[in-house]
Amino acid sequence: MTDRPRTRLYLDAPLGSGLPVALDGDRAHYLRAVLRLEPGARLLAFNGRDGEWLVEVTRLSKSGGEAACLERVRPQVPDNGPWLLFAPLKGGRTEYVVEKAVELGAGLLQPTYTRRGDVARVNLDRLRANAVEAAEQCERLSVPEVRDGQPLDRLLAGWDPGRILFVAAESGRAEPMVTAVTARKAQPAAFLVGPEGGFDARELDALNTLPFVVPVGLGPRVLRADTAGFAALAVWQALAGDWTRDGGDSRPPFRAD
Repeated sequence: MTDRPRTRLYLDAPLGSGLPVALDGDRAHYLRAVLRLEPGARLLAFNGRDGEWLVEVTRLSKSGGEAACLERVRPQVPDNGPWLLFAPLKGGRTEYVVEKAVELGAGLLQPTYTRRGDVARVNLDRLRANAVEAAEQCERLSVPEVRDGQPLDRLLAGWDPGRILFVAAESGRAEPMVTAVTARKAQPAAFLVGPEGGFDARELDALNTLPFVVPVGLGPRVLRADTAGFAALAVWQALAGDWTRDGGDSRPPFRAD
């Protein structure tokens, strides 16, 4: 037995026994200049398809590097977390939403532009990099898709009615979150959280006419927009997600060759 390597990397390349894995310049620089690793160092790699693999660095240079797959240490498991649609926030809080939503098992992240939103565009590359870093850190086996920002009405027009959309409604008719999720936990789900100023009344009226929308309440306290998203994901995980599985460390004991 030996300790698990502390370094995990998301690599968008096939992983399999004996396969070489190319490391791009950024990855090689991170391993070489930041972590001070050398050829022979071992780390964990995942790609969202082939599980988690123990790999050994075979070459590092300024322009790139290479590693070799040694053995699989965790099989790939389905990742069916709920989607999170959220209004982008000011002051770096959008990046914070992405980071924590990845940790809480969101299956897809969709910045959503609403009438009262304060942010009209997002840095998609940065958000996707945040998602990768969060998945590496929290030991997920996949990185959720981060889509470019879209207006709410456009998203609703193209919505798959088979996926329930729970809307965090700060006013009007709404089911308690726990009741709503418990009754529909077998269905694909998404959560929609509005901006700091809340949804416009016209938006709520339009949402309430749609058969796939379920307005939900998050209790008597006023939550910040980012907190509301995290609360919704936590409720889902506790009632219908991977928090319902047996507790303890799901990672297998690590073994040396």
